[in-house]
Amino acid sequence: MWRYFKWGFWIVLILTVGGILHYTLPQRDIVRITGTYNRLTTVGENSFFYATPDAGTGESTVTRDIRFIEAVRPNGRVIVYRNEDTGWVWPPYFKYDSSNLQAEASNLKSTADAPVWVAVTHYGWRIAWMSIYPNAVRLRVVDGPDTSLFPWVNIVILTALAFLLFMVRRMWLQFRERMIDPALEDMSDALTRADARADAARASARTSWGRFRAWLGGLFRR
Repeated sequence: MWRYFKWGFWIVLILTVGGILHYTLPQRDIVRITGTYNRLTTVGENSFFYATPDAGTGESTVTRDIRFIEAVRPNGRVIVYRNEDTGWVWPPYFKYDSSNLQAEASNLKSTADAPVWVAVTHYGWRIAWMSIYPNAVRLRVVDGPDTSLFPWVNIVILTALAFLLFMVRRMWLQFRERMIDPALEDMSDALTRADARADAARASARTSWGRFRAWLGGLFRR
């Protein structure tokens, strides 16, 4: 039972951390931008997947004007991005130029006959039934739909996290070796000594009781 609980705990932890990293780390899509627009949006139970209002504005955190970018992938499937400032909150993209990014996206609109392929750096997921959109962070014109993009940022971040995890584990093992294991050994030795004393006391009691019974038996035989 304990083994299943332990494996369940680790599986849930790995899935949770993996989901957070997949949502937060930057991803890049090569698309053709087809349109840009602003829409008054009421943020409800899905507010966790939206950023805060643009820095310096007095918009409501529930209903506010949100910028969107429409695009088409090379395979013809459509994708919609939101374009919001992130400010200083999570995730730490420190984005304050959503207005400039919207103007840049409008300038890069193209048609299927004369496509302009753009690499859109974004984070987040597109979940249609929950009205959740990835947040565009950066736009860059590329040579074509087959342009290869190497995820340098993700590799650096994941390597740093792996190194940090490795160092934390080494520190924990050293702390356990120096502090916890000796304390457990001392506790085990103390329990062993207590058990030995208890066994000796029980043996002595049995011996004393036996002697007392033998003495009583000797009295009645006289």
